[in-house]
Order: sequence, then C-alpha cells, then structure tokens
Amino acid sequence: MKLSADEISALIKKEITNYSGQPEVADVGTVLSVGDGIALVYGLQTVRASELVLFASGVYGMVLNLEERYVGVVILGDYTNVREGEQVKQTGRLAEIPVGDSFLGRVVNPLGEPLDNLGEIKTTATRSIMHDAPGVIKRKPVDRPLQTGVKVVDALIPIGRGQRELIMGDRKTGKTALAVDAILNQRGKNVICIYVAIGQKQSTVTQVVETLRAAGALEYTIVVTASASLAAPFLFLAPYAGCAMGEHFMYQGQDVLCIYDDLTKHAAAYRELSLLLRRPPGREAFPGDVFFLHSRLLERAAQLSDEAGGGSFTALPIVETQAGDISAYIPTNIISITDGQIFLESDLFYAGVRPAVNVGFSVSRVGGAAQVAAMRKVAGTLKLDLSQYKELEAFAQFSSDLDASTQKKLARGERVVEILKQANSEPLTVEEQIVALYLVTEGYTDDMPLDQIPVLEKELHLYLAKDRAFYEGLQKEQQLTEELKIDLGLAIKKVKAMFEANDENVG
Repeated sequence: MKLSADEISALIKKEITNYSGQPEVADVGTVLSVGDGIALVYGLQTVRASELVLFASGVYGMVLNLEERYVGVVILGDYTNVREGEQVKQTGRLAEIPVGDSFLGRVVNPLGEPLDNLGEIKTTATRSIMHDAPGVIKRKPVDRPLQTGVKVVDALIPIGRGQRELIMGDRKTGKTALAVDAILNQRGKNVICIYVAIGQKQSTVTQVVETLRAAGALEYTIVVTASASLAAPFLFLAPYAGCAMGEHFMYQGQDVLCIYDDLTKHAAAYRELSLLLRRPPGREAFPGDVFFLHSRLLERAAQLSDEAGGGSFTALPIVETQAGDISAYIPTNIISITDGQIFLESDLFYAGVRPAVNVGFSVSRVGGAAQVAAMRKVAGTLKLDLSQYKELEAFAQFSSDLDASTQKKLARGERVVEILKQANSEPLTVEEQIVALYLVTEGYTDDMPLDQIPVLEKELHLYLAKDRAFYEGLQKEQQLTEELKIDLGLAIKKVKAMFEANDENVG
C-alpha cells in the first residue's frame, strides 16, 4: 500500500504534536585505551573525581585520575567488554552503594550485589562510598566500652565505641580470629557488625561466614567480600563500601563495629591501580597519597555527639607485618592514624600463648575511659605484673639462684599469662572476665599448678552461673563493692575446696 504525500505529512505532524520526550544533555567522551581494569578516556571535561561513568557496553567505571588531556577510569566490571573508541557518558553521580537493614545477614560484593544465592536485596537508600568524615563539632570523646570478649584485650588494651584500634601481626598469628571473636561477642548488645574481606581466599571468607552463622552472629552482620580472584578496582572499593554501609546505621543513632581484613592488601591493590594510571611511584612503589588512602577511610570512625544522634562507628583495621617488622611503611602509616594497636607475635603464638598478644608493644590511647570501673580495678596491676615477669624471665635464664621475691614475681607472671589464654570463638562476658582476673590478682592461684588454673576458672564460672546473683549484682553495680568481694571470695574458696577434694579422690 502506497501512502500519499498528504498522509505522510499528517503522520509526521501527529508524531510531532504527541512528542513528550525531554532532550538528554550529557557530557560524553571516547575510550583512548583499555587494559588491566583501567580505561583512559578523552573528553568528559566536567567530570569529577570519584564520579561514576557509563560505558556504551553497559559497564560502569569510576573516575580516579583527572589529567589535562584525558581522565583515568577504573572499570567496575568485566573490562574485556570495553573497546577502544567506545563512547563513555557521565552519570552525574558520585560512586555510591545501596544501604539499609535488608543487608543484615547477607554476603555482598563491593557494589552491594549479593553473593550468597539468597535472592535480591531490596532497598531504596544509597550512600556515597567516599563520604567525608564527621567534623569535630559532631563528635564527642570515646567513653563507652566495646567489649570483645577476649580477656587480654578488654583488660589491658580496652576498645571504646567510636575508636580505631589496629590489629597487626605476621600471617597465621590469629588476627582474623581475634576480630571474629569481637563480632561474636556483640550478640544481644545492639551493635551492627560489618566484616570486610579484602584480597582473602574465598575459602577463608566462607569459613568466617560459617563461623558467624553457627554462632548466630550473621543476623546482625554484613559481610562485604572482594576475594583475591577479583580485579584491583574491587579490592580498592571494598573497605569504603563497608564503611558507607556502617555509616548508614551510625547516623541513625546505632552502634557499629567494622573489621577491615586487611589493609595491607588494600594498599597493594591501590598501588597496582596507581601504577597502571601512571602516577609517580614513591617508597616501595606506593603512590604519594597512600597515607591519605587510609586516613580518609579510618577518620570516618567516630563517636557522634548527642546532638548528631549519638551513634558510633568503631573500626578494627587489620595489617599484616613481615617478620614482625612494625616499622615498615604501611604499618607505621596506619599506626599514626589509629588510636592504638594490638600486636600479635609469632613467637608467643608458637609457644602456645593464644591470643598471642604482645602486651609491651600493644596500646590503647583511650585506656580506662573505655572500661567499666570493676575491670579497671582488677586490671590495674596486670600490665605491671606482666612487664616485671618478662624482664625477670629473661634475667632468670642466666641464674639458677633466685631470691624469694623474684621467684614470687615469676610465679605470679606465669599465672597471669595462663589466665589470659583463651580459645577461639569462646568470648566471655565482662563479668566473667573480671572474676577470672580477680582469681590471679588476689593470689588465689599462687599455690596451684599452671595446668589446673584453666580448669578452676571454668568450674568457678559454672558455679557462679547456677545462682546468677553475683553476676547480676556486678552487672548492676559495675564495680566490685565490699559485699561483692566477700561473696566472690567465699565462692572461690568453696570451688577451690571442691576442686582440691576431687583431685585427692582421683589421686
């Protein structure tokens, strides 16, 4: 069928009359080169750093370099689909990630996409992953404890809500186990936990997820993983994505604990991106802004003031050292940003002291402000006992003839080391920790063999748990009153007598 000129004209006029579309104005560029997850794009004159751009192939990228002739873009997806000469369009949005309660209990990648085969995550809220840290006016001093359930940490290196405490040590010294214990101990404490795995083996992440699930901790935890098999851009984005998810809860007045495991691999991924973008290399080939890389992340941890909602964001970054060298480039950078560090030592680990915390090199710059009064009291002499023990232990190796005072200090130090040992995935309540430390500091274990101390501690916890009156009184008072001390002393003597009677019967 042929259409006449009048009919064609009428159809065109009708389409023009009914046209309701709005013209789309966008700054576009052209891909000059692409490779190894990096694209150099010509054009995009008005683009901003950290802005998302969309390639014609449907893949998103994030702008990192702003050069005079071109911009450097890291590709957030399969870069093999991107071709030279391809058109790139600005989105006008800074890099962001979906956030919300629906992420709790889920395992996601740094883009917020689920990896656990549990279906789509439905949420409408988003947050910029490169958000600014809260200013000084919005903050208040750290004054509330965040209990990890680990005796040596809560007693000697206390962590407060809103603090940044570095966990460092050689590989296979228990860094991740310590961080996971801290997550397990938040059950029932109304703390949202986020575990960010950066460059870890997939099997390691799976093991952590199963540990959390078995302990019922996954329901208040978000796992953000960028495994070792992913490209460097994902490893670079992972901690910022986890931080943005946590900030969403913090600004709603909630308490958040975030683990970055680990920032050594994060720095290596950023070095890879920077070298591909042809940024000038500095010490150990890291770019000049590697300090800013981590300071802009860790400074976002805060205890907000009451006017700002009163929420908190506690960061526990993990750093891997080489041969115990804490003076290396990345470890010293992060030590200078954080509010203290927990140093795990290989020699202690292989000697059976676990957690293998070197108390001499570990410190919390918040200190007693993040402890309940009772813990502060019983832990007061522990660090002194341990330091005297370490000094005398080295001295005692060269002398067999020791006076009574020296022998007493050595015996006390051995018992302190023994009571601070703790198995993985067995966090203790603060009341249980206070009881265990009281056993040693008040000399109740001085006449006992070392191998019997953990058994006595366990029996004492079971005995006190039956009645609950002592634990409830300590929880209410938050300090060891004279009445509570008397009750505890009687309980210890009773359990110790039962314990010794059983030993005699067995003998």
